[in-house]
Amino acid sequence: MKFIHLSDLHLGKRVNEFSMTEDQEYILKQIIKIADVERPKAVVIAGDIYDKPLPPAEAVTLFDWFLNALAKRNISVLAISGNHDSAERVAFGSGLMQKSGIYISPVYGPDIAPVRLEDSFGAVNFYLLPFIRPAQIRSVFGDDDIKDYNSAVSRAVKALGIDPAERNVLVTHQFVTGASRSDSEEALSVGGSENVDADVFEAFDYTALGHLHRPQDIVKNRIRYCGSPLKYSFSEALQDKSVTIVNIAGKGEIEVKTLPLRPRHDLREIRGKYGELTLRTNYENTAADDYLHITLTDEEDQPNALERLRTVYPNIMKLDYDNARTRGYTDISGGAGEREKSPYEIFAEFYEKQNLRPMSDGQAKLVAELIQKIWEE
Repeated sequence: MKFIHLSDLHLGKRVNEFSMTEDQEYILKQIIKIADVERPKAVVIAGDIYDKPLPPAEAVTLFDWFLNALAKRNISVLAISGNHDSAERVAFGSGLMQKSGIYISPVYGPDIAPVRLEDSFGAVNFYLLPFIRPAQIRSVFGDDDIKDYNSAVSRAVKALGIDPAERNVLVTHQFVTGASRSDSEEALSVGGSENVDADVFEAFDYTALGHLHRPQDIVKNRIRYCGSPLKYSFSEALQDKSVTIVNIAGKGEIEVKTLPLRPRHDLREIRGKYGELTLRTNYENTAADDYLHITLTDEEDQPNALERLRTVYPNIMKLDYDNARTRGYTDISGGAGEREKSPYEIFAEFYEKQNLRPMSDGQAKLVAELIQKIWEE
């Protein structure tokens, strides 16, 4: 059985105040073209369909178009909600949509029935496990021993009661130990408590993961993040975006390949002196309308640099200087090029600056638990 693995569409997202809706429409149409060639049985969407719990109207309209385009091609859709989504809103109308082959995870409950799709080898069971938090699972099962994401996801997977002799696929949206983040991914918790061990997914033939934007294998051909279809931060500028095509033949016979996605506007970083970047011979025949982070290396600030540069590069998202003055400036926020720090890291740095010593192990544990509790509530 062949299916396309997608995740982290983030429909309705704005990057540096630039709307991504037209770019998202462009890339979804490209995915439809890939589906026309590959002819998959299903498209799996592993969470973060939208960028906000209450998405803008144009994002909902775009997703509606995408679902209809797949349904017209008799391609099933299996989608879950991610940490950016409202599980309740995403699940609206899911019962009716099943008649068109559109299966969307409901708000989490202990009884998750698999979606069974048939091929010449028999059935493949797709289990749709939406993004979950420890407090949610602790409440559902009345188990106070569920204190972190690993124990929460482990308990939810155990409750599925899967038959290991059959072909089973899990669709979920969590952070698996050993994976690499990008800046545009929202930090969930502190002290590593959000990590889920890959061993939790051992019983599945394939685990389709969402949440991280960089395409990557956790276990080759078995546990994979397909990544986001577009670049959503400059930490992703050098990443190659793609769709993941999974083909499951008999039990344990899995092939995975990727096909590249070409954006309407790439997201790139360039640097140089103002005079070099505005010299016609240097920007002619280049994609000057890409989304750009420009770093000027002039020692003197250029008057009205952003406005003047936009006459050549209309989609500048970010402008910085790199010179003797800026290199001598210490940014206590950690710098624009680094990932966003977690609440725990910010508090730990603040404590050390105020007290001239780091927190003790006991203090660190207490702070991590308090922040975790506040986040869950």
